[in-house]
Amino acid sequence: QLQLVESGGGLVQAGGSLRLSCAASGLTFGTYEMSWFRQGPERLRDLVAAIGSDGSSTTHGSVKGRFSISRDNSKNTLYLQMNSLEPEDTGVYVCAAWRPGARLRGQGTQVTVSA
Repeated sequence: QLQLVESGGGLVQAGGSLRLSCAASGLTFGTYEMSWFRQGPERLRDLVAAIGSDGSSTTHGSVKGRFSISRDNSKNTLYLQMNSLEPEDTGVYVCAAWRPGARLRGQGTQVTVSA
C-alpha cells in the first residue's frame, strides 16, 4: 500500500525548532521528487521546500535560511528541519511525492508556533 506518514509536529514557542519526518512505504522512495507543503487556516497549500531524487533541494518564500529539507533513501524518510520558527509558520505540513505518472501525499502534521 502506497503511504506517506508525517510526524514531528507540535506546539513550539517563536524562535524554537522542530524536525518533521515523512515515512514512505509501498513506493520506490529514491525515484520520487519529494516536497513539503504548508496549509494555513486561510490560504491554499504553499510549497515550502522540495528535494529531487538526485538530492538537489530548494526552499521557498519566507522559510529560506530557516528551514532545510533532506532525505534518507535508506530509511525511506523525508525530513524538514525548521529553525527560528515564527507564528506565521503555523499550519498543517504535508509531504508529497511525485514522479511522472504518480503522485501521492500524506495527511499532514500540525505545527503551531506561539508568539
